[in-house]
Amino acid sequence: METGKSVVDKIKISVVSYLNSKPFIYGLQNSELINDIDLQLDIPSVCAQKLIDGKVDIGLVPVAIIPKLNPHYIISDYCIGAEGKVASVMLYSNVALQEIKTILLDYQSKTSVALVKVLAKNYWKISPEWVKTETDFENTISGTTAAVIIGDRTFGLENKYAFAFDLAEEWQQFTQLPFVFACWVANKKLEDEFIKDFNTSLQFGLDNRDILIEELKANKEYLTDIRRYLYQNIQYDLSGDKKKAMNLFLEYCAHL
Repeated sequence: METGKSVVDKIKISVVSYLNSKPFIYGLQNSELINDIDLQLDIPSVCAQKLIDGKVDIGLVPVAIIPKLNPHYIISDYCIGAEGKVASVMLYSNVALQEIKTILLDYQSKTSVALVKVLAKNYWKISPEWVKTETDFENTISGTTAAVIIGDRTFGLENKYAFAFDLAEEWQQFTQLPFVFACWVANKKLEDEFIKDFNTSLQFGLDNRDILIEELKANKEYLTDIRRYLYQNIQYDLSGDKKKAMNLFLEYCAHL
């Protein structure tokens, strides 16, 4: 008989449904904690809005929305980060940076949108027109119109456009720091015991990436080198340098 909490009492958690968060999802789904949580899989912007609106208690949310949360509590030393190439947060273009006139902004993420604006203003020194998008915008890149595309939809696009700018790599070249795309944030105080169990579950998922990778390969869903992506491109530890980078990024965001 299941001993978990009732639906009303369960801690509601929204998690990004991309490949980069699969180790976290695996860890949560294969832990005893799964009986005490309501795990919801979403795109980053929906994760963010659910946490802002109080529809969930915890979210793996884009860093850019943290200032909108009052109060907020970063409850984990794990994140979705990168040091150098992340390979899944890209600016695609058929012309060089200085020739770009318009940039289409991926509707799925607030942090990536803010990041490209920070880079354009402070590093690339360009002033394109920013255009919000909806679904199926990926196929409208042409001429001097470029686009930010994130997540699993970037897989397989490596050679489709003349130029591909990895935003995490561009940030590192600009600041000499890694980048944090998303971290685990709660909108209320949680019990220490729960936070401990939560982080143990996340660590379990990271420790069992090899098993997860074999399962994902069998499904043949992702057009990328899954092992390289989950072990090299994505950095999961919220290190001191990553915290420094988060604070610097939010400072730049405040002046956009």
